[in-house]
Parts: sequence; structure tokens; C-alpha cells
Amino acid sequence: MAGVGKRADFEDLLPVMANKLGGEGLINELCNGFQLLMDKDSGVITMESLRKNAAFLGLRDLSEDELAGMVKEGDLDGDGVLNQMEFCVLMFRLSPELMQVSRFWLEEELKGYGF
Repeated sequence: MAGVGKRADFEDLLPVMANKLGGEGLINELCNGFQLLMDKDSGVITMESLRKNAAFLGLRDLSEDELAGMVKEGDLDGDGVLNQMEFCVLMFRLSPELMQVSRFWLEEELKGYGF
């Protein structure tokens, strides 16, 4: 159950990062995280690149099954890898608090446009 603790740590950290960095800064950090985890040749996160580079993001204690679960959960187009958009969506989905804040920001922004 090592992943459960790691996931909870991540959920606590992402909203803090969003508050500290703002929306654009958070997106930049997520892009940097993607760059750290991706396979440099293919430009996507593969199981192999995730396994090799997971320690950079504090994920070294995750099992092979937990890493595979992350890829499977984030793989929206079913190609078995994560592109940058899928990675960013996955990071937001893993943080329910941040999703609520993002929904609020979106609703406020839409109100400004008369929606």
C-alpha cells in the first residue's frame, strides 16, 4: 500500500503548488515533471521511462503494478503511453482539491464572458 501514502502526499502538495505558483506556474511545473519522466526518444511517458525516472518525483517506492496503474489511468487514447496532455490531466485528476479549485476558476472565468 505504499502508493496510497504517496498519492495522499501528492494530493496535499499539488494545491499548495497551485497557490504558490499560480495557474501558469503550475502548468509549467507539470510540463517540467513530464519532461523528467518522458522517454527522450519518443517524447512520451512509457512504462520503461516511468520506471527509470520515477525517483525524480518521489515515486521510487511505487510497485510495478502501481506504475502500470498510473499509465493505464492516464492513457486517454489507449496507446499504452502518456503524452503531455494526458499526464497533466492525470495530475489534476489525482488531486480532488485542485479539481474543485480549477472548476471554481473556470466558472468565474465563464461568468466574466456572460455564461
